[in-house]
Amino acid sequence: MEHPEQAAQSVALFDERPFFEKALQHGVRHGILVPEKLAAMCQEAPKGMVQIARYFGTEYLRPDLELARTRLVNLVSLYLEDSCGGDLDRAAESLRDHSLLSRSKGGSDMLKALIVMPQSSHFGMQEHGVFEDRHIPLLAKWSLRSLTEVQAERAARSHATALVEAATWMAAQLGLDADDLEDAGKDADAVLRTALLVRACRRNAMPDWPAFEKMVLGLRRKYAEPAQVPLALPRDLPASTIDVVQSVLASIVQDLPRILDATVGVRKLFDQTPAFLGRYFWSEDALAEIEHFERSNSALWDKATEGHGDDSSLLTLFLRIATGGRHATLLSEKTALALVRKIQKSGLDADLPRQFIAQHAPVALRSDYLQLWNAFIAEAEPVLRSDQVHGTADALALLRRECNIAD
Repeated sequence: MEHPEQAAQSVALFDERPFFEKALQHGVRHGILVPEKLAAMCQEAPKGMVQIARYFGTEYLRPDLELARTRLVNLVSLYLEDSCGGDLDRAAESLRDHSLLSRSKGGSDMLKALIVMPQSSHFGMQEHGVFEDRHIPLLAKWSLRSLTEVQAERAARSHATALVEAATWMAAQLGLDADDLEDAGKDADAVLRTALLVRACRRNAMPDWPAFEKMVLGLRRKYAEPAQVPLALPRDLPASTIDVVQSVLASIVQDLPRILDATVGVRKLFDQTPAFLGRYFWSEDALAEIEHFERSNSALWDKATEGHGDDSSLLTLFLRIATGGRHATLLSEKTALALVRKIQKSGLDADLPRQFIAQHAPVALRSDYLQLWNAFIAEAEPVLRSDQVHGTADALALLRRECNIAD
C-alpha cells in the first residue's frame, strides 16, 4: 500500500490548478489570508475582469468576460509564481500585502517587457523596447500562456539581447557605433566573432574587407596550429554578456582549423562557402571594395549607379558614399532616418564622393557630376547636420525632395 506522504507527493505532481488558486488556498489554510482580505479580493476581481475585457475587446459580451476571468487568474498566477519562485508562503504573503489588481498588473507588465525584448540578434531586425497598441494582440496570446512557456521565451530573448549588447559594446571599443551596426544589418554573433579575432590580432579597429582579408592572411602566416591563436575575453566585458561571448569564442575555436587552412582562399572561405556566409563581419566600405576587386572604371560606375543617371539616383549614391555606406541609389524610409541620425552624430565626408567621381565616373561627365554634388552638399549639409528641434524632420524632407526614398 502506498505511504500517505508518497500519495500526497503524487497528487502534487499532477496538480494543474492555477498557481493563484494554490497560493490562495495555502494562505487560507495557514492563516496568512484572513476573511477581510478575501472579501476585498472578491470585490476587486469583478472590477479587474471588466478592465481586462475592455482592454482586449469589450466588457459587454459574456464570452469576453469569461475569457477576462481566465486572463486575470493567469496574469496573477504568472506574476506570483515568477516573482516568488514558486514558494507558496511568499505568494500568499504577496496576496496579503498587495491588491489583487496590482498582482494582475505585475503579470501584464512582465509580459509586456517580454514582448518588446529582441526576438533576434540580427541588427537589421531590432525593435527598440516600447510597448505599443500594435503589441496588444501578442499580449492577448501571452496572457493565456503558462509560466514554463514564458520562461522559455524569456531565456531565448535574453540570449539574443545579451548577444546584441555584447556586440554593440565590443564594436564600440573598436570604433563602430550602434548606428553603423544597424546600417550594416549583420548578426550580432558575426560581429562578435570578428571583434574577438581583431583583438587576438592586436588590432584596434573593425575591418573592411581588405583589412579583414589581411588579418586572416596574417593569422595564417603567424600561427600553424589553432591552439596558438591568443583568443580571450576582454577583461572589462560587461558581466551580463560574459556567457554569450564565451560561447561565441568557443565557436571561433571550432572555425580556426578552416580559417588557418592556407589552401583555401580567404574570399572563397568567407564569402563563397555556405557554412561561413554571414558568419563573420566586415564593414562594407565602398571604396575599399572597389580597390580590392580592381575592376575597370566604367564597370565600377555602372555597378554603383545600377545603370541610373538621373540626379536623384546619383545624389542618393553620393550621400551613401559620403557616410561610408554601401552603394545604393534608393533608400528605404528606415535607412534614410538612420542615415540622418548618423550624420547628426558623426557628420559626413563630402570629399569621398568627389574622389569617387574623379576616379570612376565617365570622363565626359565628371565635371557635371562634381557640380551636382557640390551644389547639393552646400545646401544640404547644414540641414542634415542640424540638431534643432525639427532638424530630423527637415533633413528627411530634404532627402525626399532631392534623393530617392521608397514610399
